[in-house]
Amino acid sequence: MTRIVLVHGIAQQFKGPETLLADWYPALSDGVSLASDTRIARHQVSMAFYGDLFRPAGHRGIGMPDLDASDVQDDIERELLLQWWKFTAAREPSVPSPEAPARLRTPNTVQRALNALSHSVFFAGLSERMLIFSARQVRSYFTDPGMRTAVQRRLVARVTPETRVIVAHSLGTVVAYEALCAHPQWRDVALVTLGSPLAVRNLVFDRLIPRPARGNARWPAPVTRWTNVSDEGDAVCSVKSLSPRFGDRISDFFVHNGAAAHDVRPYLSARETGQAIADALTPDHQEPSTGQGDR
Repeated sequence: MTRIVLVHGIAQQFKGPETLLADWYPALSDGVSLASDTRIARHQVSMAFYGDLFRPAGHRGIGMPDLDASDVQDDIERELLLQWWKFTAAREPSVPSPEAPARLRTPNTVQRALNALSHSVFFAGLSERMLIFSARQVRSYFTDPGMRTAVQRRLVARVTPETRVIVAHSLGTVVAYEALCAHPQWRDVALVTLGSPLAVRNLVFDRLIPRPARGNARWPAPVTRWTNVSDEGDAVCSVKSLSPRFGDRISDFFVHNGAAAHDVRPYLSARETGQAIADALTPDHQEPSTGQGDR
C-alpha cells in the first residue's frame, strides 16, 4: 500500500530505488516523528526512480564521461552553470564574482564558472565533469520529449489509489508537478516540494508543461494542499517561494540545512516537512480540490 511516493532529483544515475529509499526513509521518519505521533511503515513508502535513464552507456575508460568546458554547447547547460555561479558568489566570499575581471588563462565564461564553483562550499566534492553532467541531465529533461515522458512514467507507475502524498526533491519537483497536471483523475494528493527550482524563470518555469500564462502557472488538479520547503543557501532553488507563481494556497517554509543546503536528508528530517507529510496522511486535514483551472 503506497501512501507516500518519493521523487528524487538529478545525479542519481548510479543508484537504484532501494538504495535511495534506504537513504531517504530514516530521515523522512525522523521528520514525521518530530512533528507528530504519526508512524510510517517502510512498505507504505515507494521511490519513483528514474536515475538509470541518465546513466551513460558503456564506454572505454572509468567513471563519468570525460567532459570539460568545451563540451558545454547548449544554452540551458551554460545558463544553469552561470546561475549557480552567480548565486554562490553572492553568498560565499571564497567564490569570485562573475563581474570580476577574467584572468588571462580563463577567458571562456563557462570555464570561469566551473573554476569559480570549484571554490564553493555548496558544490564541494563535485568535479568539473560532474557539474557538466548534472547540467546536461536538466537540459535532457526539458529538450528531449522521449526522456521527459520516460521519467514521468516512472512516477505514474508508483502512484496508487492509496497514495496520499508525493514528496519530491530538486528536479523531481518538476517531474511531480508536470505529472500531477497531466493526471487530473488522481484525487486528494498532497504535494511536498523540497529544494524546488520550479519558480526559476527561463531555465525551468517558462519550460513547464502546461505552459504558464501571464506569469502564472496552473494549479495541478489532484493537489489538495502544497507545501514547499527551501533553504536560503540552496543554489538549486534560487527562487525560494513558489506561491507568487503557482498560487497563494501554497505554504512556503524556510529551513536551515547546514552546510549541505540541497541535501534531501535534512530537508526530510525538518519539522516543517514532517508536519506536511503527517497532515497529508490524516483524513481530517484533507481539503477539497477546487478544480483543474484554479491557480
